[in-house]
Amino acid sequence: MKALLTLILSTCILTSQAQSISDLLKPNKSSTGIAGLQQDEIAKGLKEALQVGADKTIQQLTKTDGFFGNAAIKILMPPEAEKIEKSLRSLGFNKQVDDAILSMNRAAEDAAKQAAPLFVKAIQEISLEDAIGILKGDDKAATTYLQGKTNTALTAAFRPSIEQSLEKTGATKQWNSIITQYNKFTFKKINPDLAGYVTEKSLAGIFTQIAQEEQQIRKDPLARSSDLLKKVFGKSN
Repeated sequence: MKALLTLILSTCILTSQAQSISDLLKPNKSSTGIAGLQQDEIAKGLKEALQVGADKTIQQLTKTDGFFGNAAIKILMPPEAEKIEKSLRSLGFNKQVDDAILSMNRAAEDAAKQAAPLFVKAIQEISLEDAIGILKGDDKAATTYLQGKTNTALTAAFRPSIEQSLEKTGATKQWNSIITQYNKFTFKKINPDLAGYVTEKSLAGIFTQIAQEEQQIRKDPLARSSDLLKKVFGKSN
């Protein structure tokens, strides 16, 4: 009888230990909150999605008419210069105004490539915790994260590049021309910060495009260009 009790107790202990070991070996789904996905898969998937979106955006926007031909992000005259534009157009200076708008967009297209290395650095630094939060976030969560991490550095890097591009594309000359024409007809002289304005609008356009790419990857299975993207964003839907 004593031997039988010993055998039963031993069996129970071994069974309990086996179950504990089995539980430890199971994937820790609670740590991600997304069934079937490991944390490293989520991080890699988010980084790949952002890199795909950023690369595609930079390729699109650095082409001729990348900004100018896209109504959603086309750079128009600064708000403080709207009166200038109306006045000059009414006086027959349509071409000068149109040339100034075109040259601002050409400057943005020329400078957009400056964003690429900064995006790469920010994407590489995404932590596991950030990745999980981004995946569970709204359809622009990754873009919002990237913008928060890069906007200050991008502004600092873009401003000199925009100034050079404005000179190279003739925007500064065109702007000075229309300002000179306008100031002939008003006592209130004006000359807004063109480089600052174009820098701000260029960055806004870049992040608008990246957000669109992120939304595509999240919502459209056909936009998921790799097995990892299909797995991570398929599970998150």
